[in-house]
This record gives sequence, C-alpha cells and structure tokens, in this order.
Amino acid sequence: MTKINLRRPSAIIPAEPSELTFNLLAALPGRASSRHTQRAYFRWIDQYLADIAGLKPTDGTARVHRMSMLSVKLLQNSLSAQQLRAWLGMLVRAGNGKQGIYQARAALVTLASLLAEAELLDDYTSAGMGNVRPPKAEDGQRQGRWLSTGQIKLLIAAAQQIANSDHQALRNHVITAILCTMALRREELSSARWGDLALQNDRVVLRVHGKGRKTAIIDVPRPVMTLLNRWRAAVSTNNPPPPESPLVRRIYKGGRISPKPVTADGIWWIVGEAADTAGLGHVAPHDLRRSVAGALHEAGTPIEKISLLLRHSNVAVTERYLSRLPQRNEGAVLMSDMLGLDFSDEPDWVE
Repeated sequence: MTKINLRRPSAIIPAEPSELTFNLLAALPGRASSRHTQRAYFRWIDQYLADIAGLKPTDGTARVHRMSMLSVKLLQNSLSAQQLRAWLGMLVRAGNGKQGIYQARAALVTLASLLAEAELLDDYTSAGMGNVRPPKAEDGQRQGRWLSTGQIKLLIAAAQQIANSDHQALRNHVITAILCTMALRREELSSARWGDLALQNDRVVLRVHGKGRKTAIIDVPRPVMTLLNRWRAAVSTNNPPPPESPLVRRIYKGGRISPKPVTADGIWWIVGEAADTAGLGHVAPHDLRRSVAGALHEAGTPIEKISLLLRHSNVAVTERYLSRLPQRNEGAVLMSDMLGLDFSDEPDWVE
C-alpha cells in the first residue's frame, strides 16, 4: 500500500505553464481521515473519469499517481450535476448496491467541494453536484457469493496453479489461506507488516489494522503459520524480514520477490483468477470473508466468536451481516418430497 504523505505543501501543482493539476492525495485527508475511505474515493473517482472522461482505468500506484496529478481542465469539463446524476444511474444499472452508490456520490461531491475551496471550480457547480440525490438501488451491499468449504479448498489450490514460479505459488497460498481462515479484508492484508505478527500467551497472533484506524488481534492458525514460516524463509534467507516490511509482496516476472507489497487490487486479481481457474465463476475477496462467516455460522459457532473474528462493533452488526448471506429456500424441495414426486423415468425433452 502506498503511504500517503500528509505533509505535502499544496494540493495545487503547476505541471506545465499550460496545465494546472490538483493534488487530491494531499487534499483528501482533511475530509476523509480513514485510509480505507480514501482508497475507496480514489477508486470511484478513477472509475468516474474512465466512464465520463474516457480515461484509461488505473489501479495500485498508477491510480495514486493519477490522484496526485489530476488535470484541472479535465475535471472542469467532466464535473457537473447532470453528468454525476447520469453516472450514478449507470452504476445502479450495473448492479451496484445502495451502499456503493452513496459512497460513489460522496467521492465525487467531495472532489467538487475541494476544487471549489481551491477556487478551481465554481461554487454553483459544486453546490449542484451536492444536491444530486442518489438513484434508488438495492439496500445494503452486493449479495455476493457464499462458498462452501469444498469450494474454498478448490480456490486455495487454484491460487497456486495460476502461479508462474514457486515463490508466486507460495505467496498466493499464503494470501488465500489467510483470507479463507482469518477473514481479513484485502486492504488489511495488503497493509499487514511482519512486525504485526507476535507471540502472546504461547500463541501466534496478528495485529490487524482495520477500518476507521481500529486495530484488533487475531489468532493465526497453526497451518497458516507453517505457510508464513516458509514464506519468511523465501523472503529473507539470512535474517528475519524487517518489522516494517510488507507481509505479502509482489513477485517479479523472473520469480524474484519484490520489496513492495501486493496491492489491494492485486489481491482482488489473485482471488478472481483463482476462482476462474477453479470453475467457481466470479468471486471477490470479500466473498471469502463472507464465506468464513457463513461456514462458522452453519457449524454452530457462537455468534460472539464470529463477531470477534469479523471485528464488528457489536453482535447486532454481525447478526445483520449474517442475515444478508444467501439463505436456503427449500420449501419447493420439501413439498416435492412430501408428494413423493419422481420423474427420473420420464424421457428428456427433445425439441
């Protein structure tokens, strides 16, 4: 994860005499202190510029660089209440949920407000965008997937199959094993450091830096720690990795391990490619967090333990989270069994 420098002197950067740029990287922390919120805003703004202004989408460090050098002229031509309203409608039609739509609107309204404060956008345009009401969308988050334990095992195995080197296979194994047992968010795993691992009361734990600058301690399963020990030996053959160095790292094409962390978008790609290779269809990293919660719930794990693992503020949040999981609706199956229906001897329909 690229560290945001809060000491940049100005949000306005003169690139060339003919072009003025705006440094959202420097300006945004005053409005959105959470790094998770900042990354989400960057993602939505990048998508807006791709959909409305025709720019090529970016991710990782390229996206961070774009946010630090936004063309003021491009923004002035792309930001308006009409374009924002049309774009939010596009997001609804694409299946985005209510929470995502509201966050996307907030990202663009905040950008317009910051530009107006810097006298780079007229107040009328900024106010107009602030008055845009989000179109109706489905409540809550995207329903997503709930993988069975068998499907989770297939995904973990596939993550190693898509690798181009032994180091990449081991790294992918570590990433998917952590996501599928410890229920970390992809941003949390990307920002994890070797110094976050510690021994407490004869058990290995990981300090997780979550949303809203909250931290939590999670026990590391023994099999995951075995993988981490193998990964540690690959990362640093002679000395332990520095505590401040990233836990999961990028892999160069030749198989050499980079000192830079895997980005949250990189983790998304690994999970998506592994799911596709395993024949599971579309699976996002958060689907793995959802699957951990669902599997523990079905196994009869007390909701208090699930809530503690997910690091929710209270059990009520976990109850709402579990209620959003795809529920079984077996009434038709039960009725079929009660009627004793059996059509196995009927010939298949032939057109």
